[in-house]
Amino acid sequence: MVSSDLSWSTQIGNMVPKARSTLSWVFSVFKTRDKTVMTTLYKSLVRSLLEYCCPLWSPTKVTEIQLIEGVQRTFTSRIGGLQHLNYWERLVQLKLMSLQRRRERYIILMMWKILHNVVPNCYDIKFKVTPRQGDVAVIPSLSKSSSLRNQSIYDRSFAVQGLKLWNKVPHTVNADTSFDMFKCSLSNFLALIPDNPPVAGYSCSWSNSLVDYSPSRWSDTTHQSGIWDFCI
Repeated sequence: MVSSDLSWSTQIGNMVPKARSTLSWVFSVFKTRDKTVMTTLYKSLVRSLLEYCCPLWSPTKVTEIQLIEGVQRTFTSRIGGLQHLNYWERLVQLKLMSLQRRRERYIILMMWKILHNVVPNCYDIKFKVTPRQGDVAVIPSLSKSSSLRNQSIYDRSFAVQGLKLWNKVPHTVNADTSFDMFKCSLSNFLALIPDNPPVAGYSCSWSNSLVDYSPSRWSDTTHQSGIWDFCI
């Protein structure tokens, strides 16, 4: 549901309460707080509500990212034995990815499908092949005379965000021609990058968006093995 100013605030405002309501129902019906049981219920009944068609509406505003992330933060805080950990630490213990990172992953997967003609290229996205980076998405330019409002709408659209995210994926990953192999390679790549989403009361040195990712930032990062749950 896009609003008159071409933002997805209404969509997000309607979606989050539904997810919270479902989460409350899960906690009221199932008395166990076992990690495996609750995570399975959360993934099946709650997280799916927060990710439907997310490549289209994925937000870039910090307040909206925090609003959505708050649902998962609430869920993780109710799991037995994890109450003493902060949200970022709970994600690691539960082998979960932040909802922000998962949305960006879905966008990258959609870009792969566009490149390989699995889905229609509705945005007429262009790719060029380079020796160093492989298939690179060509980000279209916007007229310099465009208003700041139009620039903002343009910058947060899939036609720009999707291309920027795709171009952050190294050639060793985006060269995979099998979708299943690409998903696993992408998982391994993302596992090298700290996942500290913006949440109220937490301070992070970067936005946690892959758009702002720089390999030199984490050249000595330890691989966070066993975290990811989506190489399927």
